Amino acid sequence: MSGDRGSSVVEFALVLPLVLVVLLGIVEVAVVARSEIQLVHAAREGAREAAASPDTGRSVAAVRAALGDAGRAARVSVRRPSHVGEKATVTVRLTHTVAAPIFGGFSVDLQAQSTMRVER
Repeated sequence: MSGDRGSSVVEFALVLPLVLVVLLGIVEVAVVARSEIQLVHAAREGAREAAASPDTGRSVAAVRAALGDAGRAARVSVRRPSHVGEKATVTVRLTHTVAAPIFGGFSVDLQAQSTMRVER
């Protein structure tokens, strides 16, 4: 009976690191997905501002505000034609570095683009 308990502890000790690595991988994927969703939201905010205002600086500011602290590292490009009814496009790029050192600290390039018609 006591030998079985000892083997259970050994099996648990062998499986635990694998389970932890899988859980950490799931958390990292969730963090990247959250960053992608925030990027899409920020691009929409920038496009909304570009559609309403001819000042592209306001679009960039709207994107950076929507991203919060990550906004400083974001690369934002705004293409806004001067004619009403044409499409204003905002593209946001951000490099997300995986935080877990167990995965080697690689980076993932994220990009979101949003387009809206110029209102004025």
